[in-house]
Amino acid sequence: MSLPVRPGMTVPLPGPLHSHREKLAELADLGYTDIWSAESDGADGFTPLALAAAWEPRLRLGTAIIPAYTRSPACFAQCVASLADAAPGRFAIGIGSSSNVIVEKWNGVPFEQPYKKVRDVVRFLREALTGEKVSGSFDTFQVSGFRLGVRPEQTPPILVAALREGMLRLAGREGDGAIINWLGPDDVPQVTKVVRDAAGGEEKEIVARIFCCPSENADVVRASAKFAIAAYMNVPVYASFQQWLGRGPALQGMWDAWQAGDRKAALAAIPDEVVDQLVVHGSPAKCRATIQRYFDNGVTTSSLAILPLDPELKHWDAVRSLAPNAG
Repeated sequence: MSLPVRPGMTVPLPGPLHSHREKLAELADLGYTDIWSAESDGADGFTPLALAAAWEPRLRLGTAIIPAYTRSPACFAQCVASLADAAPGRFAIGIGSSSNVIVEKWNGVPFEQPYKKVRDVVRFLREALTGEKVSGSFDTFQVSGFRLGVRPEQTPPILVAALREGMLRLAGREGDGAIINWLGPDDVPQVTKVVRDAAGGEEKEIVARIFCCPSENADVVRASAKFAIAAYMNVPVYASFQQWLGRGPALQGMWDAWQAGDRKAALAAIPDEVVDQLVVHGSPAKCRATIQRYFDNGVTTSSLAILPLDPELKHWDAVRSLAPNAG
């Protein structure tokens, strides 16, 4: 049986968290089924979802993603169990390695053995969420005698944020699905095949964060998007991902200029076609058609991330124009 198509939105939404109740209700009214939080330098990944758990029961809640490094194992399990207890049957925990910038430079945690760290956290959570006592040595940490005091009525699915083949296979083999990021609709089959093969053909959820700017001011959108692309694609894990997808030749000029310290030349070296592949832009109708291509190619759940690339575009107008009920 095919998994349901789940159109989702990235949170938090603009404005203070306490102001989001009516906005979350409107998301559900517009046909969005999911909200997915992230954790980098803004709100933590759980608080926006905890508010939504209480305010809007129509929405499924997910994290895309919580870094595996920035919470100790027991604390991580408590956070997951608490939110699963607050929203039984409608919470999914997404875990990833994050990046050396967030983990090491911002949080002071060595960014070591990312594959093993994510795998170990997934395995630990599987054990801890049963409510049984966990004692054992994982490759990247040890736990002795921990038992969750909160046992959710329904165990949440565990999704793995994955870029290249190792993490994608982990997502298929030990996770309930994969969370993917910074790729175009035509890249999706390459990614989903690895997950499906690792799962032995079993269908797994594929959550895609899709960067969108429904504006026809293409020159402004592309110029602004190149700043975001340069910021991400010079992080080693994202650079390697784009090389694996086949964009190495198209991005090599940008990488060379960046390494030479010439940021202006690096931005200029990013081809427009790369922007068009990685950022959904154009008229709302064109954007909705492009988003549909992600689903057609194997994505099961979207997490639209509205990028403020056109200063004339208002965030909530973009949310409404891309909604499942629009058009």
